[in-house]
Amino acid sequence: MRADRLLSILMMLQLRTRITAGYLAEQLKVSERTIYRDIEALERSGVPIVTDRGRSGGLRLMGGYQTKLTGLSVEEAEALPFAQIGIAASALGFAGAAEAARLKVFAALPAFERERAVRASERFHLDPAEWYQRPPTPACLKALASAVLADQAVAIDYESWHGRKVRVIEPVGLVLKAGIWYMVARNRNRYAIYRVEGIHTIRILEKRKVQRRNFNLARIWQQEVVRFEASLRRDRATIRIYESALSRLGRLGADAAEVIRAATPDAQGWRIATIWIESVQHAAGLLLGFDSDIEVLSPAALRRELATRAGRIAALY
Repeated sequence: MRADRLLSILMMLQLRTRITAGYLAEQLKVSERTIYRDIEALERSGVPIVTDRGRSGGLRLMGGYQTKLTGLSVEEAEALPFAQIGIAASALGFAGAAEAARLKVFAALPAFERERAVRASERFHLDPAEWYQRPPTPACLKALASAVLADQAVAIDYESWHGRKVRVIEPVGLVLKAGIWYMVARNRNRYAIYRVEGIHTIRILEKRKVQRRNFNLARIWQQEVVRFEASLRRDRATIRIYESALSRLGRLGADAAEVIRAATPDAQGWRIATIWIESVQHAAGLLLGFDSDIEVLSPAALRRELATRAGRIAALY
């Protein structure tokens, strides 16, 4: 929608001293010609934009020009990213502010664009939680969000797989993935991911500020996710899987599902594929749920583990 793009251009011009049309085109996924047409539209509406020529040139706002986005308060501006994600806004304590921000943004749009925006908001709903899972909101989430917004370091009493320990960290962002909250933080000059529900207590360190130079939360998160997932690929298993199990491959992860679907089935509908597994114990727990639709061919340790667990279940019943 053009109104959204014009607003994005204006916001990016306010955030940077100078910016190129090429950068705007890349960020907004349009051509430079479209960007220049949008700039002309903003200028006609009274926004003072200066075009500097030369190698170090670009687009900038004249003087100290600023626009308050339709009178948004500080709280509403902070809540704006969550305007259409109610579960996140509520958990962070932004629900009221997020809704107010959404309405103000819609009210600022021209009539046609406003109608389209309202239609879209009424037809799409985002629910990041998985089926049958409504994880409780971690008690310290709001305090942690305050620390992130204020760029404050914190001391946390954190419980992980390795035990419980007090750590001093620099939180740089919060991420909601599949209904579960995670914190990205710097610890000893490297980034790490912490599951928020593993934090028992939090203490904000008022005198210690978090430095955020050249930080991009989405990029760092993706890098850490790739690194974490790679660390789980410790072993491989060769399995024989029947066609009736294909609809349940999501349990094994996207990579395994892709490999299995790419395998050629035999005349009876069985496929053979080699997939990554985290460990024998973890894989056994996942594969038991497929009943007799999956047979493990190797490694032998995984076959033995499955046989042992199946034996215990048979003895119980």
